[in-house]
Amino acid sequence: MVAKGKSITRTYIGSDFQEVCELPNLIGIQLDSYERFLQLERFKQGLPPESASGLEEVFQATFPIDSPNGEMRLAYKGYTIDYDNIKFTQAECKKKGRSYSVPIKVTISLEFSTGEMREKEIFFGDIPMMTDRGTFIINGAERVVVSQIHRSPGVIFSNDKDVYSSRIIPYRGSWLEFEIDDKKHLIFTKIDRKKRILGTLFLRAIGFDTREKIIEQFYKGEMVDITDDSDLKSSLENRYLYKDIYAVVDKEHKKVLRAGDKLHAHEIDELLALKVNRLHLINMRDKESLHSDMILNCFEIEDAKYTREGYDEPTKEDVLSPIFSVLMPGEMIAIERAEKDLPDMFFSSRRYDLGSVGRYKFNKKFGSGSEEEEENASTDLTVLTTADIVNTMGFLIKVFIREQNVDDIDHLGNRRVRSVGELLQNALKSAFARMERIAKERMNLETGSVKPQDLISIKPIVAAVKEFFGSSQLSQFMDQVNPLAELTHKRRLNALGPGGLSRDRAGFEVRDVHYTHYGRICPIETPEGPNIGLIVSLANYTRVNQHGFLESPYRRVVDGVVSKQYRFLDANDEEKFFIAQASAKLDDEGKFLDKEIPVRRSGDYSTKPPSDIRYMDVSPKQVISVAASLIPFLEHDD
Repeated sequence: MVAKGKSITRTYIGSDFQEVCELPNLIGIQLDSYERFLQLERFKQGLPPESASGLEEVFQATFPIDSPNGEMRLAYKGYTIDYDNIKFTQAECKKKGRSYSVPIKVTISLEFSTGEMREKEIFFGDIPMMTDRGTFIINGAERVVVSQIHRSPGVIFSNDKDVYSSRIIPYRGSWLEFEIDDKKHLIFTKIDRKKRILGTLFLRAIGFDTREKIIEQFYKGEMVDITDDSDLKSSLENRYLYKDIYAVVDKEHKKVLRAGDKLHAHEIDELLALKVNRLHLINMRDKESLHSDMILNCFEIEDAKYTREGYDEPTKEDVLSPIFSVLMPGEMIAIERAEKDLPDMFFSSRRYDLGSVGRYKFNKKFGSGSEEEEENASTDLTVLTTADIVNTMGFLIKVFIREQNVDDIDHLGNRRVRSVGELLQNALKSAFARMERIAKERMNLETGSVKPQDLISIKPIVAAVKEFFGSSQLSQFMDQVNPLAELTHKRRLNALGPGGLSRDRAGFEVRDVHYTHYGRICPIETPEGPNIGLIVSLANYTRVNQHGFLESPYRRVVDGVVSKQYRFLDANDEEKFFIAQASAKLDDEGKFLDKEIPVRRSGDYSTKPPSDIRYMDVSPKQVISVAASLIPFLEHDD
């Protein structure tokens, strides 16, 4: 109680925290994504579109279209956005029930084998324009396309009930899986989740057609001189050969032992009798060598099934027949065709697309360079390589022998965001594939007087755009209860939808709060009921990087001094450092006042001296969403 006439000083209970990082554009996830897709700003500046982005990427992936007889070709020359010719303003669209859109015109040239060329600018339909508020006006109603969070393309390593497996998940194409049989100590391959095939047979099918070639991919060798010394001979027993051994037998130069064969005492004596004094052996102690005989065990299974008199390696037919009997059961197998079809399944851009994100994940997983080199490694190669397959098999075996760890599928390093531009681009890819099919059919029927517009049908494209914005699960009427509801709707992430999870199959783990959500996804704002944990909101400072991974900013700490510079880190990069909380006490120079500072790293919390700390949170509200940060005394709200 305050005595009458006495004044009381108001106690300030707010934070005196000094912000060093401004809040980003809160609807930037929508605006930036659609700008990358349409590249409208580049057109306004008179610049051509970037080749590996958005709508331009779809055009370049579809064209040129060649006729089946090779006499005609449709070539793409570029597209233009007629933004000066928008039919209705935003207000007029809302009033008249129209869509706020812009015409797209594409220049196509029809080239004949005779050298003649006919060029025409073709109207490709209207594409909806995004308003400066991050929304679309479709048939007079404002809509928001909610961003989708999904499993990233790339390679994932997991184990379930003692079965260790790896999956190479492409953007488009066949799934390739590798699996280790714990009891038999063998590695197998599965294509599109069908019956498994021996791992070494698959390696032979993609080009490693001899034991020597396969061994070179996984092991290091060493040269060893052999003598009649009993201790030396006993040390060489049960060692594996790195190369084939040839010797003169009955005046003929013959292969006497094969790469991958295990040495026994009597064989060493025979080699000495044949005057073989030097052996090239597998060195499993080498740090760059695979420290397991699993690949060599597979050779024994091959021997039992396929080796016969006159053949010490499986033939092409031995290799390809079991693979294609699994892929195409009941069909006659033509070896020449099978030899071409299998590599095309994974190494041809027409049938397989890892995407720049998948390539980025491979670079991060298997890159041996510095952090900066891995970050800047090229992501242009979007098909698999034989090195990718070898690396995946080798890494899986290392996981099995506990030299590497399995991946956490719920880790935000393995989940990424597809925003509006990418979602629309994916919808258009299938529409352009239908357009290409129609164009090829018309090329077969048309005569020499044909024009480009006669071959192109825009109906699939118009239908795909209309379906995406009108009936897609992720295209929703904007929540207009109040400005906060509108903003929250645009910053929402949805794990459901095409290519995502289903509400019925989503378990507890995927819905739960993961330690990598810190500073990226709000742990509080999610609906109750069946969608809990599947629909979430971005934290205040989160941004989406060029590969779709969520990043959060952190202040740099140099020699124990907190600077005002900050750096955005994704979930994988963040795990390498000790990070202090924003509430840590600092003096005027940015030095920590305490000798032991509370820090976190990879979900573990401890205390460390300032010299061990590399980064610090930029703000206490970095952990939560815009809506949650408006709740007073949130830390006391149970």
